[in-house]
Amino acid sequence: MVKKTVGVALSGGVDSTMTAHILLGQGHAVVGFFMELAQPDLDKNRERAQAMATRLGIELRSVDLRQEFQRRVLNYLRAQYRRGLTPNPCLVCTREIKFGLLRRAMIDAGIDAMATGHYATIYQDDGPRLYKGVDSGKDQSYFLASLGREQLTGLLLPLGRYYKRDVVAMAAAQGFTGFPGESQDVCFLAGQSVGDFLANELDDSQGPILTTAGQEIGRHRGLFRYTIGQRRGLGLPDATPWYVLRLDPRRNTVIVGKDEELFAQSLTTSPVNWLRPPVDFLGLFTVRIRSNHAGGMARLLPEASGGLTIHFLEAQRAVAPGQFAVIYDHDEVLGSAVITASND
Repeated sequence: MVKKTVGVALSGGVDSTMTAHILLGQGHAVVGFFMELAQPDLDKNRERAQAMATRLGIELRSVDLRQEFQRRVLNYLRAQYRRGLTPNPCLVCTREIKFGLLRRAMIDAGIDAMATGHYATIYQDDGPRLYKGVDSGKDQSYFLASLGREQLTGLLLPLGRYYKRDVVAMAAAQGFTGFPGESQDVCFLAGQSVGDFLANELDDSQGPILTTAGQEIGRHRGLFRYTIGQRRGLGLPDATPWYVLRLDPRRNTVIVGKDEELFAQSLTTSPVNWLRPPVDFLGLFTVRIRSNHAGGMARLLPEASGGLTIHFLEAQRAVAPGQFAVIYDHDEVLGSAVITASND
């Protein structure tokens, strides 16, 4: 293996710390880069990252990306919710901030290659080609699917061949302690709901909650507080639960229905970001419609717009326009696109 100077996106968590540790063990020169974003506990996070860098014996450089994070990620979030869509800020941050501006800062600093603690696998010999990580319960290939081929070129993902439990055990064996628990929140929410985060910024005017037959059965508290498939917080008692089916910003309306109405047989997408387009579209592919979706087998029909119509063999639950559809051929990520509509 050619030894390189590698920039590691170092947050101070166990994954990024062990990524740096593995690379050092392989003989690379490693420099840590900490992203200043919109974390409410920014100083504490930076201090933890510095403590881990010191323990690793590497330099840590802090990159202030707060203004661009606001412009590229949070403004995207606001704009999508205004349109009644369900955005995925993590994928946009990954593409625009971590593998965009942070990667540029590394290149400007003379770094040979970038590495992150994502649980995914990448091969550079015929590619780049992106695959799922071996730990199916932790696989993060979905979050990397919106990257361009140039962003993936030269990227190192050491954790893709590890199980999370083994990474945690490795850290303990090396004497690394004091890591925070596994975060389930988007970094800038800090325990808030998206609705609470946006409450002072978007229109929270009430409007009708309608059934698909047009009957008003309740009032909503602002469209941005609701997502497709949501059951809790609707305030609609009934013998069986109600779920959000659609959001209509033009009429300021939430449309609800029963569980069986949540299923869609097909969807359409925006133009696809192909990492490796299929040789042909005759076979079946796996498509994931959100990060925690196991994926459904589907046929792909290319459209003149560059997007796809995706027909699932089995109807999928809670297809949300604005989310990303990620296309796999077995374990390989072929591409991704934004969901524009769901169809019965």
